[in-house]
Amino acid sequence: MDIKTNSLYAQMQSMSLQATGNRLAIGDESAMASPAINKASGDFGSLLKDAIANVNELQQDVGAKRTAFEMGDRNVTLADTMIAASKAGIAFDATVQVRNKFVEAYKEIMSMPV
Repeated sequence: MDIKTNSLYAQMQSMSLQATGNRLAIGDESAMASPAINKASGDFGSLLKDAIANVNELQQDVGAKRTAFEMGDRNVTLADTMIAASKAGIAFDATVQVRNKFVEAYKEIMSMPV
């Protein structure tokens, strides 16, 4: 795995741990009165923004490698191009799944009676 893939994986693990930690803190009455929940949501937003930027970077890298390969650059192999495309595809699929879960959660929250 290269640095970008490790970074994306680390960000996903961090978001998972934060989400789990927030669920545990919600049951605690003192945590509900704490402004730390707002801080965590800001941190989650920045983590999500960074993860999306990382996916964009992977896709731009793949575009550059494809172009270089098609132009006959001998420094870029077909294997490098295909591996980069696979990494970008997996990262994009993961991003779409996260988006789908957010939309599901939003719909569920909006359908709750007040």
